[in-house]
Amino acid sequence: MPEAPPLPPGRFVDLPGRGTTFIRELAGPPEAATVVLLHGWTATADLTWHQTYEPLAAHYRVVALDHRGHGRGIRTRRAFRLEDCADDVAALAGVLGIDRLVPVGYSMGGPVAMLLWRRHPGLIDGLVLCATGRSFSSSRQDRAEFLALAGLARASRLAPQPARAWIGGQVITRRGRRTGEWARAEVMRNDWRHVLEAGAAIGSFSAHSWVGEIDVPTAIIVTTDDRVVPLPRQERLVASVPDAVEFRVDGDHDVCVARPERFLPALIAACQTVTATDAREVS
Repeated sequence: MPEAPPLPPGRFVDLPGRGTTFIRELAGPPEAATVVLLHGWTATADLTWHQTYEPLAAHYRVVALDHRGHGRGIRTRRAFRLEDCADDVAALAGVLGIDRLVPVGYSMGGPVAMLLWRRHPGLIDGLVLCATGRSFSSSRQDRAEFLALAGLARASRLAPQPARAWIGGQVITRRGRRTGEWARAEVMRNDWRHVLEAGAAIGSFSAHSWVGEIDVPTAIIVTTDDRVVPLPRQERLVASVPDAVEFRVDGDHDVCVARPERFLPALIAACQTVTATDAREVS
């Protein structure tokens, strides 16, 4: 097994009536607010957040989980729904005794965070949305690509596991993901039927009709050179959320891991904006 980067303790947690997922948890300072990290499509919590766990834990209690079908997340015969991912987070909060939290959503994690606010408003103190949008399919090309994913997802239900893994490898290649051995091994933990269904779910997601109702402090990190979620799409999200505070980071969609020295200061500042905590200097 390829050597992993340093990671905080992880464990499996049973969510009653839902399934078993994998989480990382760091205690943070006494009385610290809780941030729950929500990763992007085809990734895992560790892939998206491994550079940010310890720096965030200097300020917050940090919890991260693998979404359904991703990494070591819940396995189920049910079709993937973003709403179920949001409900999984709420169920995890109940198991961990968390009364209030700030979801931090990256890419696909952004819709999960917004849906968590919409479906469980009493749980949410604020939102941090990173490299994401209020929808992901606006052009004809977008719609064609997401329709293709939906077709692959349907086909994968009938395919044996090796074929599903091959399809997953093709998705990674098409997205141009540059992976080392550990990262590729982490990605290949995925249940590719669910991941393909997740891609189709992202394509059909739209918060246009309700994003303007968000009534909690919200910070949005915009990745200015993003080739996955284009800058105009991110800027439309900023304009749509009442009183959202924008943080701009020069980088592509993988800036959270490729250029953490740029991403981390913005992430910590965004979290402090919505939790009203004082900043410690970030080197």
